[in-house]
Amino acid sequence: MPDEVLIGRLLGDRVRLGSEAVKELYDQGYFGRPVKDGLDLSLVEAVYLLDRSRIQVFQSGRELDFRRLFEQSSAAEKGFEFRYVVYKDLRERGYYIQPGQPDFRVYPRGGHPGKTPAEFYVSVISERIPVAISDLMDPIRLAGQMRKRLMLAVVDEEGDITYYEAREKSMVGRMGQEEKGGVATLLEDRVVLWDPGASEKLHHHGFYGKPLGGRLQLSLVESAYLLEKGLIELVDRSGKPISIQEFQEQAARIETDFAMKYRVYRDLREHKLVVKTGFKFGTHFRVYKQVESPQKVPHSEYLVHTVSRSHIFHLPVISRAVRLAHSVRKQMIFAYSDGDVRYMEIRRLKP
Repeated sequence: MPDEVLIGRLLGDRVRLGSEAVKELYDQGYFGRPVKDGLDLSLVEAVYLLDRSRIQVFQSGRELDFRRLFEQSSAAEKGFEFRYVVYKDLRERGYYIQPGQPDFRVYPRGGHPGKTPAEFYVSVISERIPVAISDLMDPIRLAGQMRKRLMLAVVDEEGDITYYEAREKSMVGRMGQEEKGGVATLLEDRVVLWDPGASEKLHHHGFYGKPLGGRLQLSLVESAYLLEKGLIELVDRSGKPISIQEFQEQAARIETDFAMKYRVYRDLREHKLVVKTGFKFGTHFRVYKQVESPQKVPHSEYLVHTVSRSHIFHLPVISRAVRLAHSVRKQMIFAYSDGDVRYMEIRRLKP
């Protein structure tokens, strides 16, 4: 601690200190931003340093204690209290952290401003506030363009913080060419392929469907994909052919989010991945990079849940999904379409 406490003045959304603060605070701890004849601290930095008795803050000749400065900062900046909790936590973990986009920049251990680039952009979120997918994807893309990682710092109602990393994910598998099937029948809400040889080939080479006594039971999305690719022919119970358009319309009546799911299923299959239902994990799909044989099925690498472009995330839902995926050694992926299908991975971080 310095021999003398540094004096600052509250000027709207910053605290201005004299030139002596540059050496004492910026050069040693990378607090604030040097300006002509002084140092400007953001409100979160000023509150932190005031709490540590490194500075005193005055406004119109009156000294502000911690409570008063915190209250004024909270009134001036929406979400200030959450950002302060995160700022304090990361500082006390030994990181250099500076205000930036979207909330903070965090430097790697052993690094600091002027020596190394920031490693993370940090977005601070309250667990109570729903988040639109666009509010996540915009900072993810910004971080990617700047070659940074995006850290989501979620603050719960007790002030505890859970850290996540969110990033765009490239989904690519290693499956080969699918085999042609035969004639299949649409029943209630699924499709049955009757020919034993064709059934065996589709199941063995693409891990499609579920064997059913020498026949193959296919899901709606599997059937739509195989029909669109010309790998099966589809008929109703009377033997009347069903076109891909007719089938998709019937499937949408059976399953309201069929079209959204199918876009993602088709994209994953086109990227040589194996896609199966993720029902038992509470997601739309479980996804494998490769299945060499139905007799030796590996663990799936991903859980993929499809959402709309306008989807609103509730943070407890993300928390449950990510924790479940981690517990079964999978990556949690959220897929959405904005013309092309895009994938967002969210995983726990331990700073």
